[in-house]
Amino acid sequence: MTDILSMTPQELEAFLTAAGQPRFRAKQVFAWLHRGTPFSGMTNLPASLREYLEAHCEWRVPEIACKQVSALDGTEKYLFRLIDGNCIESVLMRYKHGNTLCISSEVGCPMGCRFCASTIGGKVRNLTPSEMLGQIIAAERSTGERVDNVVMMGIGEPLDNYDNVIRFLRLVNHPDGLNIGYRHISLSTCGLADRIRDLAKEDLPITLSVSLHAATDEARSAIMPVNRRYPIAALLSACADYYAATGRRISFEYTLLAGQNDSPADARRLASLLRGAFSGRDFGKSAPIHVNLIRVNEVSETPFRHGTEESVRRFAEELEKHGVTATLRRRLGADIDAACGQLRKKHADAQQAPAAKGEPKPKEPEETEPAAEE
Repeated sequence: MTDILSMTPQELEAFLTAAGQPRFRAKQVFAWLHRGTPFSGMTNLPASLREYLEAHCEWRVPEIACKQVSALDGTEKYLFRLIDGNCIESVLMRYKHGNTLCISSEVGCPMGCRFCASTIGGKVRNLTPSEMLGQIIAAERSTGERVDNVVMMGIGEPLDNYDNVIRFLRLVNHPDGLNIGYRHISLSTCGLADRIRDLAKEDLPITLSVSLHAATDEARSAIMPVNRRYPIAALLSACADYYAATGRRISFEYTLLAGQNDSPADARRLASLLRGAFSGRDFGKSAPIHVNLIRVNEVSETPFRHGTEESVRRFAEELEKHGVTATLRRRLGADIDAACGQLRKKHADAQQAPAAKGEPKPKEPEETEPAAEE
């Protein structure tokens, strides 16, 4: 079966002409696919073509296994079931400037970051471009609203699934498809330095976010195993090269872990580290440095906890005092399973528990009620 939603318009044209269809059918089918229309609903196609697509092509838009809606801010958390039964997560966040969907790029994650629920259980497989597109399509169908911005910060490491992610980015931007502008897309990586250099050559003006989370190799390696392969100096060198090639400012993500990396001294070390990494480069007056501070989402399987509002404020002020711009990420969906990987793990645990006891598995709800109505 052909994964037709992962095809470029040119590949789709070749596929359809090989089946005896005129070339113009490719544009029609491409538009239908990216609207989330099943083959049977493609009403301007002849019945014979719709039957051919049904017989030869897979439909990879995921099903909603569970949906949580925050009573606080309307944030929607989706647990999507894929064609093979695996589950992933996406989060829809509403802002004044439009709707942002945080999507997954892999089933599970191989990177092993100690504070993250997504990596518990490791990586199962890569997502296809169609399965990444499908998260956006399914969310738009569920809400009846357009997704304006995409953040690749869900389950998985996007640059570990490099080829599929690059194809997804080109497809999601296509004017005949979802038509989401590159400048409305952010890609987050834990720091695969070689792939950051590859990404710089792709001519994709997206926003690159780099998960740093510590200012020394010792501290970073303790919570992020990737640092043993790409130490901080190698990572920041790749980041400086990326900025030199693209001119796009890099956002450094820094998750605040109480008592471990959130002291004023940690802030000073971080500021010094970032300024030093970009010094000696002809970047003009504005250094391409911005730190996005994140309160850790507490996960029961990890020992990490978030600090007080005062400790967060002091950390941000110390960065600013030493010449590094910092913002605190707004926390949305605090009353639902907002930390990436939590809902997927809860779902998996619920499925395994009855089997362990010799009981039938519970029927899975298609959608949970909004928190305000529970």
